[in-house]
Amino acid sequence: MLVPPREILRLAVPAFLTLIAEPLFLLADNAIVGYLGTAPLAGLGVASAVLLTLVGVFVFLAYGSTAVVARRAGAGDTRGAIGAGLDGMYLAVLLGVASALGLVLLARPVVGLFDTSPEVAGQAVIYLTISAYGIPSMLVVLAATGVLRGLQDTRTPLVVASVGFPVNAALSLWWVHGMGLGIAGAAWGTVVAQSGMALALVAVVLRGARHAATPRGFHPAGVLNAAVGGVPLILRTLSLRATLLATTWVAAAQGDVELAAFQVSLTVWNTAVFALDALAIAAQAITGKYLGASDVPRTRQALSTLVRWAMWFGLALGLVLAALHAVIPLGFSTDPQVRVAIAAALLVVAASQPISGVAFVLDGVLMGAGDMWWLALAQAGLLLAYLPLLYAVWASGVSGTAGLVWLWVAFSAFMVLRAVVFVLRSRSDRWMVTGAKR
Repeated sequence: MLVPPREILRLAVPAFLTLIAEPLFLLADNAIVGYLGTAPLAGLGVASAVLLTLVGVFVFLAYGSTAVVARRAGAGDTRGAIGAGLDGMYLAVLLGVASALGLVLLARPVVGLFDTSPEVAGQAVIYLTISAYGIPSMLVVLAATGVLRGLQDTRTPLVVASVGFPVNAALSLWWVHGMGLGIAGAAWGTVVAQSGMALALVAVVLRGARHAATPRGFHPAGVLNAAVGGVPLILRTLSLRATLLATTWVAAAQGDVELAAFQVSLTVWNTAVFALDALAIAAQAITGKYLGASDVPRTRQALSTLVRWAMWFGLALGLVLAALHAVIPLGFSTDPQVRVAIAAALLVVAASQPISGVAFVLDGVLMGAGDMWWLALAQAGLLLAYLPLLYAVWASGVSGTAGLVWLWVAFSAFMVLRAVVFVLRSRSDRWMVTGAKR
């Protein structure tokens, strides 16, 4: 039996909209805090970088839960699926509390690493110290979202995020400008909104646990298993972030114009990633479900369909970017040199979208299959393979628009390598472990 396209769309479309809704929290704070002045806005930028790094490290709470829950649910063990999800949520609380305490104690030293002015640093410390109280809720949202995705429900996280965003914006606006709390008001608005989202998602998961007669108590062994299972995903994420940081470092070495143009083109690339990542999330849930049900033929068929969709989506995104490559820079800079560099870089970004789509979707397929350690080792190997390409761009001494274009060519080559390695893995049967547990 073929995998119906509506099954993929039912998972991917809400996931895409949720991915868009999440960055709106910081976007709203940026817009609201921006009217306070340069120092508060710059302070928010520093604090946001720290918080986004934390989210990136702990994103395994969502990915790991999706894979485990989908597999057990596919095997017909809904009780065990929700139980495993609850273990991940308990782990999120423990990690969240520990991270919050650490951030409260280390907020000032962490901000000091950015070498900002005392005024900017003070604003960043205020925002980080208050935002720390929302970190447990933030991580619970990640874990609960992963549970629901594993249960083939991407609509509930979308509804919760859609309510949470306007609440966050309204509270932040009121407390920042209405009550005169400054940047602290924006932080408290986000904390309250995130806490509300966490409570709503927890309520939905607990309702499912009650219906499935799943024990809702704390199980140390299960929480430990969730933590151990997250290690390879953390290593994978760190390798990916190291890739982006190394690329940014080379862009910075080329000059201010190149760095500015790279940051804009990277922002556009990240935006395109949202669409591709939505397909990857659908791939996680569908792959886990079919492997849990020991349905290898449908797993293979789903893999083929998802890769084909990823290529077409990537091609469509690439054509849009290519058509707008000279228009997009107008919204980001008034410097003619920066605009020319952005436009040239976007042509390379556009050309790489189909292969990026394949890489992202296969990453999701292998995550859904629970092939975590292979992903971690493969990503580390890809980072090592990419560094010589970066060195070649850096050592060439080429700068200006040509230097930026070659940097994006190198990064696109990294994505090609990633896609090729993942395709080779997907063609084997080593990742196709069936049954409720991997």
